[in-house]
Amino acid sequence: MSDGPLYVGVDWSDGGWLAVAFDGDGFDHAEVFDGVGGVWGEYEDDAERVLVDVPVGLLDEGETERPCDPAARAVVGPQAETILTPPVREAARKRRYPAANRATERKTGHPLSKAAFAISDGIVAVDELLQEVTEARTVLAESHPEVCFRAFAGTTLDHAAATAAGYAERMRALATFDRDAPPVVQEVAEATAGHEIAVESVLAAVALAYTAAPGPGTLRTLPADPPTDATGLPMAIHYRAEQPLEP
Repeated sequence: MSDGPLYVGVDWSDGGWLAVAFDGDGFDHAEVFDGVGGVWGEYEDDAERVLVDVPVGLLDEGETERPCDPAARAVVGPQAETILTPPVREAARKRRYPAANRATERKTGHPLSKAAFAISDGIVAVDELLQEVTEARTVLAESHPEVCFRAFAGTTLDHAAATAAGYAERMRALATFDRDAPPVVQEVAEATAGHEIAVESVLAAVALAYTAAPGPGTLRTLPADPPTDATGLPMAIHYRAEQPLEP
């Protein structure tokens, strides 16, 4: 591991929490963790920035959604369905969908999608870390790979990440941002040996790591002036680009 500060992108999936770390010179290493607590334990002393593909900052009630979510859907265009509306804080902690859906309807007046409920475990894990370890709040923040790829490509992507055409689009987007990205993706994929990590999770973690690390463009957020939730967490999706993304 590098002696300098690290910039980490983390993608959560059924296979685990895949962390890709860059230092000031480029790719440093990748590792798979069982939980986000393991990620924080590994990088709390060395990371300058950790970007996670999990919603950070949750609403407690109300009919509106987090401003970052519709803003992200607007800029990714054909990939808008990948931007989920996360459950409110109470609903995220329910163990079964019917209970989570009832809590969502009671708090917001709207139903909870099953896709959003499916990511509740990751949301709660990150939320509890940030509530219990306040120093993590200055380091760990939210991003979304489709917003990152959109920023790197300079245009919207047409194909889903799980398809071969989608893989090609995302590899082109990474190579547009950094011509050395293909061997980085290969090294990260090799580092997942022994874990059931999907190819799209590898690409996502690499995209988040490039976004977290110093590089071309400026680290920006959707929206540009993000609000905070009731616990003080910013509700913002981070990306890196020369100019703000527009729909």
